[in-house]
Amino acid sequence: MRKKLLIVLLSLAPFVSMAENVVIQSKNIALVLNVEKGKSPEFMYFGNKLVGNELKNISVPTGGRMDIYPVYGMNAPVETAFAMTHADGNMSTVLVATGCDVMQKGKTTETVVHLKDAVYPLYVDLHYRSYADVDMIETWATIRSEEKGKVTLTQFSSGCMPIRRGDVWATHLHGSWANEGRVVEEPLNPGQLIIKNKDGVRNSHTDHSEIMFSLDGKAKENSGDVIGAALCYGGNYRLKVETDDTEYHYFFAGINEDNSACHLKKGQSLETPVLAFTYSRDGLSGASRNFHRWGRNYMLANGNTERRILLNSWEGVYFDINQQGMDEMMRDIADMGGELFVMDDGWFGEKYPRKSDDSSLGDWAVDKQKLPEGIEGLLHDAKKHGVKFGIWIEPEMTNTVSELYEKHPDWIVKAPKRAAVLGRGGTQLVLDLANPKVQDFVFGVVDDLMTKYPEIAYIKWDANMPIMNHGSQYLPMGEQSHLYMAYHEGLKKTLERIRAKYPLLTIQACASGGGRANWGILPWFDEFWVSDDTDALQRVYMQWGTSLFFPAIAMASHISASPNHQTHRLVPLKYRVDVAMSGRLGMEIQPKNMTEEEKALCKNAIAEYKQIRPIVQMGDLYRLQSPYENKGVASLMYVDDARQKAVFYWWKTETFVNQHLPRVKMAGLDADKMYKVHELNRIDNQPLAFEGKSFSGAYLMSQGLEIPYTHHVDYHKNTAWASRILYLEAQ
Repeated sequence: MRKKLLIVLLSLAPFVSMAENVVIQSKNIALVLNVEKGKSPEFMYFGNKLVGNELKNISVPTGGRMDIYPVYGMNAPVETAFAMTHADGNMSTVLVATGCDVMQKGKTTETVVHLKDAVYPLYVDLHYRSYADVDMIETWATIRSEEKGKVTLTQFSSGCMPIRRGDVWATHLHGSWANEGRVVEEPLNPGQLIIKNKDGVRNSHTDHSEIMFSLDGKAKENSGDVIGAALCYGGNYRLKVETDDTEYHYFFAGINEDNSACHLKKGQSLETPVLAFTYSRDGLSGASRNFHRWGRNYMLANGNTERRILLNSWEGVYFDINQQGMDEMMRDIADMGGELFVMDDGWFGEKYPRKSDDSSLGDWAVDKQKLPEGIEGLLHDAKKHGVKFGIWIEPEMTNTVSELYEKHPDWIVKAPKRAAVLGRGGTQLVLDLANPKVQDFVFGVVDDLMTKYPEIAYIKWDANMPIMNHGSQYLPMGEQSHLYMAYHEGLKKTLERIRAKYPLLTIQACASGGGRANWGILPWFDEFWVSDDTDALQRVYMQWGTSLFFPAIAMASHISASPNHQTHRLVPLKYRVDVAMSGRLGMEIQPKNMTEEEKALCKNAIAEYKQIRPIVQMGDLYRLQSPYENKGVASLMYVDDARQKAVFYWWKTETFVNQHLPRVKMAGLDADKMYKVHELNRIDNQPLAFEGKSFSGAYLMSQGLEIPYTHHVDYHKNTAWASRILYLEAQ
C-alpha cells in the first residue's frame, strides 16, 4: 500500500515535489508546506503560483512560528490552533508528520497531511482541497482519538496562517438586525483582533465569519495584494488574529469553543468546518470575484441557475393572509412581468391560527379560515396567472402556544432544571436539532409540503431566535457542552436529506433577515435574505459589504414601499428599483397601493432586468466607488466573462447644494473594444448626453462618464435622489 501511495505522490508532481515540499495549487494560487516525517509541518508560502526555480529557491520563513497547526503544551505562552486534555489528564500535545496522501476527483485535488501525537494514540489529518478552475484553497482538520479513556478537546481550529507584518489591514463585516453587512476596516496592531458569534442558530447578524487582509496598506478595490478567508460554518465561530513580538500576525479560525468542550471516546473523531483561503493581486474586488466564482460553482445550491423575479407578501400584508388577497398579488406580479409569488408568514395553524408572531410555529397545517381552498387553491391561482408559487416556513422553531409544543415539550432547547427562555412574541422556542426525532420532524415539514404540493417552486426558510439558554433534553448530562455543535450537525443532516430528495427546489435562507449569510449554510440554499431592512439607501451600504464575499445571485434585493417600513425614509421608486436590480431582483410591496405609473415603471424595470440578469447574477463584480468613503456617491459594475456586456450602477448617497462628486472610472472592460451605452429605467425627459454613443473600454476605464447629479424631469417630480443604470454592449 505504501509503495502504491508513493507512486501516486510522484505522479502528481507538481502537487508534491522534493518529498518534503507539499505544493497545493488552485487555478492561479499556491500554498506551499514543508512536511518532514517526524517533525511538525511548517508553512512556507501562500500567494500566486510559483514559476521556474522559485519552488526550489524558497525556504521556511524566519522571524516567526511557522507551524501549520500549532498545538498547546510545549510552548504554552503562544497562541495555538489545538488544545486538549488526554485521558490521563495530560494537557500537552506534540503533533508530528507521519505521511501525506494526494487524491484527485474531477477538478479538485485533496492533499492530506497525517499527524500523530509523539506519545499518545491521537491522530490529526489536515486536509487541503484545491480547484483547477477557481482560486480557492480549503483546509480542515479531522481529529481522532484511540486513547482508552475519554479525551476532551478544548481548542480545535480549522486552520491557521501566519501573515508577514507590515502595513496589514483587516476588512470584515459587522452589524445588527436590519443593519447587517456593514464594512469595518482597521489596521492590525499588536494584541488580538477577535471576531466571534455565539448566537447558536444564526451567526451573521453581528459579525461575519469572513475576513480579508490587505497586505500593503488600507485596502483598495481593484489593486493591491489581498488574502481572503471564510470559515464555512453556520454555528458559533471565532476568528482571531494574534500579533505578538515576532515578525508575523497569526490568523486562526474555527468553531467557537466557548462552553463547547468536545469529548471523544476511543475511536471517535471530530471533523472541523472548512476554512477557505483565496489570494488576489487585484484588491478587494479581485478577492471577491474569487469567492463569487467558487461560491457559484461549488458552494451555493444551483449556483449557476438564474433566479426568478418574485413578489413576497410580507411587507404587503404581513399576517393578513387570505385567498383573495393572495390571488390579487399573484395577478399583479404577473402583470408586471414577475415569475414567482411567495406567500410569507401567517398562513397556518388550526387549533391556534397564526395571526401574530406569538403562536402556532410547528403546526404546519393550513388555516382554512384564511385559505378555504388551501394550498391547492393558491397553486391553481398561480397557474392561472402564469407564475410559480412559493411559501414561508420556520421549521426549526415552535411556540409555547402550539399543538407541537403541547405534544413534545421535550423537543425544545432548554437548560436542565431551568425554565425555558422565551423569544419572539414572548412564546418562541428553538427545537433541539441534536435530537434525531426533531431532525425527522423538520425534514417532514418540507417533505410533507412537497409531497402534497409538488408544484411548490420556492421555500423561504426562516429562523427568528437564537439559543438563549444552554441545554439539551436529548444529550446526556456529560455531553451538554456538545449542544451548539450537535445542533448544527443535526441541521446539516436534515438539510442534506432535503437536498437529496429536492435538489432543484429553490430555498432561501432567511434568519431574521441576514442572519445566515454564511458559506457553511449556503450549500443547501439557493440564496439568502440580506436584511429585513429594505430601505434602498441602507441597502446600498449593506449589499456593498455583503458583496465582499457573496455573489449577486445569492443576494435577495427587493423593491419596497415608501415610506420605508423600517426607516420611514421617503425614497422615490426609481432609486428603489435601481438598488434592487443590483442583486437578485424581487418585490416586497402591496401592488394595489401603487399607482399605474409606478406599476409601469416596475414592469419596464423587470423586462430590462431580464435582459441583464445573466450579467448581474453570473458576471464578475467590480466595486468602483465605496459609499463608506463618504464621497456622496456609490458605484459598481458587473461584466460578463467575454467582456462583451456590462452593467454599471451609480447611486447618489447624499444631496447638497454645490456638491462635487467624483467622476467614476469603470473597470473590467476590454480596453480594445467599443461599448455602446444605453440607460436602463430612464425617467428623464431627455436622454443622457452619451445615450446610444460608443466608447472604448480604455476610455471608460481611464476617464469614465460624467453622470448628471440630478434627473431632468418635470418640476413637480424633482427629488433629492438620483441613480443610474447603464447597459454597455460591445459593438
